[in-house]
This record gives sequence, C-alpha cells and structure tokens, in this order.
Amino acid sequence: MRIATAIYTIVIAIWLGSQMAVGYIAAPVLFSRLTDRTLAGELAGAMFSVMAWLSLAFGAYLLLYLMTTQGARAFRSSVFWLVTVMLGITIISHFGIQPVMAQLKHDAHPLPVMESAFHDRFAMWHGVSSGLYLLQTIFGLVLVIVQNRGRRL
Repeated sequence: MRIATAIYTIVIAIWLGSQMAVGYIAAPVLFSRLTDRTLAGELAGAMFSVMAWLSLAFGAYLLLYLMTTQGARAFRSSVFWLVTVMLGITIISHFGIQPVMAQLKHDAHPLPVMESAFHDRFAMWHGVSSGLYLLQTIFGLVLVIVQNRGRRL
C-alpha cells in the first residue's frame, strides 16, 4: 500500500508539472521561436494531445486509488471531485473541442486556418480551450495543496 500511496503522490506532481510545462513553457516557446506559426501550432497540438492522454491515465489512477483506499468515503472527498472535474475538462477538451478545431483547420485547407474565413470561429474555440486548460491547471494547483491533508506517509 505504501507503494500505491507513493505513486499517488508522484502522479499528482507529474500531472500538474507536465501540464504546466507543456501549456505554459513549451507551447509559448514554440510560438515565440518558430517563424512558421502553422508548424508551431501542429507541434503544440501534438504535445497537448499527449498531455490529454496522460491526464486520462493519471486521473484514472488517482480515482482508482481513492476508491480503493477510501471506498464510498471517496465521494465526499474534495480530492476525488477535483480529479473528476480535471478529467471532465480533459474529456471535453480532447474529445469535444479539439475535433472541432481540427475540422476548422481541415475546412480552411490549403490556407492556414488563421488566414481563412474560419479564423474567428477557430480563435473562439482556441480561447475556450485555453480557458479550460487554465481552469484545469488551477484545479491541479488546488489538488496539490489539499491532497495530503491529514495523511501521513
């Protein structure tokens, strides 16, 4: 059980750390350093896709851990609900918003979407996606703060 608990804590740290590294370090650096904004967007999109799959795996582990160790009490835990909301945001973003943005890019082809008639819709969905990513990061910060309350390793 100690190993599972250690993995639980490590998963939370890696989840938040990787989320911040991709969203607030790597993606902005791509856009600031690459002159081809389409390439920067494709690379950032690939990183966000990997991040989404990691989030699904990390969130699933955390929920499984909480339900295994706490049983029905897990449903009264703020940690359980923070993880659930973070997973929900990942699902909405990756399986809802990202396909819409990909379709807009496809419809704009051969032009880059930001130079097409789809610019405004793409920008709106990008803004929604960015806002949800920020919200998920904030929930991740709260998760780090509250996840260890009352627990001794």
